[in-house]
Amino acid sequence: MHKNKQNSQSVTVFHDYSLPETKAKLVGYIALIADYDLTVPLPDSLCAIGEKHKKYEKGQWRVFTPRYIPEDTLYGHLTFALKYEGIELGVLKALFDQIDPALLVDIVQSEPTGIYSRRIWFLFEWLRHEKLDLPDVTQGNFVELVNDKLQYPGPSHPSRRHRVHNNLPGTVDFCPLIKRTDKLDQYIALNLSQRAVDQIGKTHSDHLLNRAAAFLLLKDSKASYTIEGESPPHNRIERWGKIIGQAGKKPLNLEELEHLQKIVIADKRFVLLGCRVEGGFVGDHERITSTPIPVHISARADDLDKLIDGFFATYLLLKESDYDPVLMAALLAFGFIFIHPFEDGNGRIHRYLFHHILAEKSFVPKGLVFPISAVILEKIESYKEILEAYSKPRLDYIQWRPTDKGNVEVLNNTIDLYRYFDATKPAEFFYECVEETVNTTLPEEVQYLEKYDLLNDFIKNYLDMPDKMVDLLIRFLNQNNGQLSKRARKKEFVLLTDDEVLAIERKYDDIF
Repeated sequence: MHKNKQNSQSVTVFHDYSLPETKAKLVGYIALIADYDLTVPLPDSLCAIGEKHKKYEKGQWRVFTPRYIPEDTLYGHLTFALKYEGIELGVLKALFDQIDPALLVDIVQSEPTGIYSRRIWFLFEWLRHEKLDLPDVTQGNFVELVNDKLQYPGPSHPSRRHRVHNNLPGTVDFCPLIKRTDKLDQYIALNLSQRAVDQIGKTHSDHLLNRAAAFLLLKDSKASYTIEGESPPHNRIERWGKIIGQAGKKPLNLEELEHLQKIVIADKRFVLLGCRVEGGFVGDHERITSTPIPVHISARADDLDKLIDGFFATYLLLKESDYDPVLMAALLAFGFIFIHPFEDGNGRIHRYLFHHILAEKSFVPKGLVFPISAVILEKIESYKEILEAYSKPRLDYIQWRPTDKGNVEVLNNTIDLYRYFDATKPAEFFYECVEETVNTTLPEEVQYLEKYDLLNDFIKNYLDMPDKMVDLLIRFLNQNNGQLSKRARKKEFVLLTDDEVLAIERKYDDIF
């Protein structure tokens, strides 16, 4: 196996990560990155062999006992990686781009029916679009490419040449993967889609649900703009809310996303609509020189055609499968925001994709809207951390220079950073938002409307007051913890007597 000076048997610090034990040995993907000096972001978890007979996790490290140590060869570390870490397409692509294909021919010829040699062979040809000088396999059972104990697989398609079932949840031009975690398994087991139907759809009137849906549309639309730091007029918020309400009803394609961008962008004079033709970044400019200070660099404009084609091919692949809708929404929506294909409007369209996929896959009960943006806004720091966890490590692998327009020009090949990434953290975050929506936000909104109706009926029976005034009175009470403020009593409700105010406040207290 090719070794660098700082090889996997001797390092104590790698990429600023100290090994969990002084004499620990790098194995699997981290060993391949070290041994072949691969310029790729590190996987979210790294593996090492410890000295003691104890398996444990420490920070980013998973430490295995000495009995797990593989042969210190290309095949040994690849086998370990696939067996215990799953498939990291970004690392594998970088490795396959660098090594002599003859090494893989030797591996397959040494074990022509081996389950790991066949997986490696398939992945090389799939990622490289290059056929190794090997005959088709004619013996042995078919093997699943993605181990469903380690990662969530997509629909399965046979590759007869390798006798492998390709169950990757994507296409070669866009294929993020999600690791199987206890947290995600627990969320999936909650069956939140059915719970939403049971808690909301079957126990309340259509009229009440329609009112809740109308309010939640506006709430979600406003939150999506707030996340972008915008405070648009009410008519724009309302218009975007109506778009969210139609999510899932139209075919999803580039033309539809470009149509949505036109709705999102109020003043189109200063933005090139559609896919970018130049670079892009998220961040600030240095105050004096206007040099970009990026926190995220978008995919190169030259790569957008391939990435967008891959994005929609993966969307169609998963749409027709039984892949979990929440995982699908996370994988695609976060993939879109990482690619950042448009000059402006990416964030709101990214959050629209959550709505579209959940609605199209019938995860959301008919007639309801999950106010995902509103929940994200409540978790805005966690949301930013998820975005940063993807963007920050990748800045080290993007070579760029500033342009005279205050933009960035990417100088190296970066397409693999955007089509192959680990979507586990985004998926866990999004599932957390969905769980809070189903178990807290939706029930609270419906319960509020029920209580509102009770108080509304009481006030109308107690006083001869117009609907608009009743609504204003209840809103004032909500804003002041059930007490009518001195200002309201001196202005809008100056005609109410002390006894009337006291009776209404007591009723509010009883109901709310």
